[in-house]
Amino acid sequence: MTRRTFTSLVAGSAVAAGEWVDLFDGKSLDGWRAAENPGSWKVADGSLYAGGPRSHLFYTGGAGKGGFKNFELEVEAKAAPLANSGVYFHSAYQEKGWPDQGFEIQINNTATGEGGYRERKKTGSLYAIRNVYKQMVGDNEWFTLAAAVRGNNIQVRLNGTLIVDYVEPATPFVPRNSSIKERRLGRGTFALQCHDAGSKAWFRRVRVRPLADGIAAVGEAPATDDTYRDIMQFGADNIPMVDFHVHLKGGLTLEQALARSRRDGIQYGIAINVGMGFPVQDDAGLASFIHSMKGQPAFVAMQAEGREWVEMVSRKTAAQFDYIFTDSMTWTDRRGKRMRTWLPGEVGEVANPQEFVDTLVERAVGILEREPVDIYVNPTYLPDVLSKDYDRLWTEERMKKVAAAAARNNVAVELNDRYKIPSPAFVRVFKDAGCKFAFGTNNTGPADLGRSEYGLRMIKECGLRWQDFWVPGLTGKAIDRKGSILKL
Repeated sequence: MTRRTFTSLVAGSAVAAGEWVDLFDGKSLDGWRAAENPGSWKVADGSLYAGGPRSHLFYTGGAGKGGFKNFELEVEAKAAPLANSGVYFHSAYQEKGWPDQGFEIQINNTATGEGGYRERKKTGSLYAIRNVYKQMVGDNEWFTLAAAVRGNNIQVRLNGTLIVDYVEPATPFVPRNSSIKERRLGRGTFALQCHDAGSKAWFRRVRVRPLADGIAAVGEAPATDDTYRDIMQFGADNIPMVDFHVHLKGGLTLEQALARSRRDGIQYGIAINVGMGFPVQDDAGLASFIHSMKGQPAFVAMQAEGREWVEMVSRKTAAQFDYIFTDSMTWTDRRGKRMRTWLPGEVGEVANPQEFVDTLVERAVGILEREPVDIYVNPTYLPDVLSKDYDRLWTEERMKKVAAAAARNNVAVELNDRYKIPSPAFVRVFKDAGCKFAFGTNNTGPADLGRSEYGLRMIKECGLRWQDFWVPGLTGKAIDRKGSILKL
């Protein structure tokens, strides 16, 4: 193991590439310059403390004179409850306002936003470029942010876990209304953020290892197609870029899924199926899955299958998941026939389509009213034998019944990539009812794990905004509201 030598240099001469340098001496603000409200910064107990009106503290010392291009940066930080803060790089000193050059690594565990705005980007996000929506560290807890810039690549690690791996295209896409005008890798200094008077944060170590300027591109830049641009733009618009319905099936491993998530800029919710006829049918199987996902930068989800699941899972185990989702694809008709509607052999011939869909509506409403689920997935699905008549069978009256039940019970509605449902007309009915939406793929393996293309299309066709989208914790967990139905 190579022994690293750290040098304290807050106001001395520039250092050679490869040498680690402490930028904060633990005692003073030497080498740093505060803008806008300098009184918001002080040194206490060996830490830089941010507390007061908006201010940004820029590194102006001797290390990296002329700015840092390629580097490794380590920052140890802590945030108080509801605090918003950040670490900037490739930035430049400015007297007032939010830095309009460079990139920000977000610090936000539980901040909710100001006024009517709700902040969803969590600690470790490469702000508005690669957003992280899952809270991975707690308030009042020291954590380490590590950032590395090498050529066209930015990596961010949180407590050693890689959560951002962004490769800059040859022509970077700059979202409209971007708070940082220049989002292009170049050269600049570092800055720490005091976001507002209610946000308190501490930094007890800031150190950098400059790397050679001539590092070649280290990753293949993605194609900046329409989907890429939509993901970037809508993420910057505060729409959560999360696929909440991803399965490790068909040979797709967790490592492959996380790599694709980082590549595409879409965080994932990884789901385990539990229910009658599935490999997992009890707490033990669920506990094993939860353990396998511990510390991973992905949401942990349960897909509740069939109506029997409420008798198989304990409330204690269900509460350990970030969210629970289900669909209305498994139900029993008025004659006592249980069917899985995606299997033609179980559906059989449908002699009376109108009665079939009326029953489906009844079952869907019952599920939404009764079961402790956070997302209604594969919504409005019809079996193959009826799918050609989707628009005729899903009348406005039927649509409104399902939408009202979802809204009444705070159940988000999935924009499903696999089946391209609900239809645009149904999306508008859900929206008018006050429902929230969530992206979901429901993949069968790596080949059909897309980039939420159908959901992105619905945003544009149906005029959806960030206020129309769900994230875990938005309305509390359904298991807390309805968990008493579980038999265990």
